[in-house]
Amino acid sequence: MFSFRTQGYNGYNLKYSPFHDSRLAVAGSANFGLVGNGRLYVLGLTANGIVAEKTFDTQDGLFDLAWSEVHENQVVVASGDGSIKLFDVALNDFPIQSWHEHKREVFSVHWNLVDKTTFASSSWDGTVKIWSPERPASLTTLPTNSCTYSTAFSPHSPTLLSAVSSDSHLRVFDTRLPAPHTVHQIAVNGAAPPAEVLTHDWNKYRPGVIATAGVDKVIRTFDLRNPHTPLSILSGHNYAVRRIAYSPHLPDTILSASYDMTCRVWNDGNAAGGTGGGDTALGQCLGVMDRHSEFVVGVDWCMFGAEGWAGSVGWDEMLWVWDVRGVMR
Repeated sequence: MFSFRTQGYNGYNLKYSPFHDSRLAVAGSANFGLVGNGRLYVLGLTANGIVAEKTFDTQDGLFDLAWSEVHENQVVVASGDGSIKLFDVALNDFPIQSWHEHKREVFSVHWNLVDKTTFASSSWDGTVKIWSPERPASLTTLPTNSCTYSTAFSPHSPTLLSAVSSDSHLRVFDTRLPAPHTVHQIAVNGAAPPAEVLTHDWNKYRPGVIATAGVDKVIRTFDLRNPHTPLSILSGHNYAVRRIAYSPHLPDTILSASYDMTCRVWNDGNAAGGTGGGDTALGQCLGVMDRHSEFVVGVDWCMFGAEGWAGSVGWDEMLWVWDVRGVMR
C-alpha cells in the first residue's frame, strides 16, 4: 500500500486521471467540512511514493471533484458555498472558471463520459444542473425537490443521468424528453421507512444496471428494465455507506466506503445479462480494507495497469492506494 497525508484537510473524495496512470486528485475540507477552507490536491505516483504536484486552496470546503474528459489538466470541484470551480493543473492559484447558481452545498460533480463536453452537479438545494465549461450559466436544471447527494451520467448514453437524494429515491433523467425529463423514480428501500441514499454508480458493462447505498448500510443494485425489485442486496457494513464504485474492469465487482472506517469489495451476485425478473440475489463481500482510522468517504478505481488498483480517502486525513486483489479472500 502507498499512502499520503492531506494534513489539515479531511478527504472527501478522490479521482484517478483518465489520461495519466500516475496522477490522481483529492478534494479535502478543513474541520471535516463544517467550517473553513478547502484544498484540491493533485498528486503523482512515483517510485518514491506519492508526492504533491500542486495544490489549490478554496474559501470553503470541497466535497467532490471530477477530471475533465477533454482536457487532461482540468478538474472541476464541488464546494460547500454552493459554487463550482474549474482548475487547470498547468496554471497557478486561480480557477479558470467559476459558477455559483446552486443555493446550498454542492455535494457531487460528474463529467459526461460519452458526450465529454458537459458535466453535472447536484446540491442540497434539491436540484441537479448540467454545465458546459464554455458557458457562463448552466444548460439545464433538473428538480429533485430534496437534498441530493450524488449525480452521475450513464457511461452508455450522453443524455441519461441519475441522482440519489435524502427522500430515499433514485431518479433517472433523459434530457431528450420534455421537462422535468424524468424516466424513473425508484423508492430504493421499498416499503421500509425512508433512509437517505448517499451514493450510487452505473455498471460500466451492463447498461441500465445501477447500484445504490446510504444510511441503511445496504447496497442494492437495480435494473432499469424492471426497477420495482432490487437485482441484488449486499449487506455487511456496520454504518452508513458513503461511496460506492463499480469496477471499470469487471462487470460484477463493487468497491464501497463506509462510516464504519472500512472499504469493502463485493461480488454483486448478478449473472451478466440478468433482467431482475426473478428473486433478489444476495451479493458476497470478498474482502475488507481497514487501514483508515476515521470515516472513509471516497473511493475510486484506477483504469490503468493490472486490474484491481484503487484509492480511498477518509476523515483521518489519509489517502491510501492499494491493490484490491490483496484484500480479497
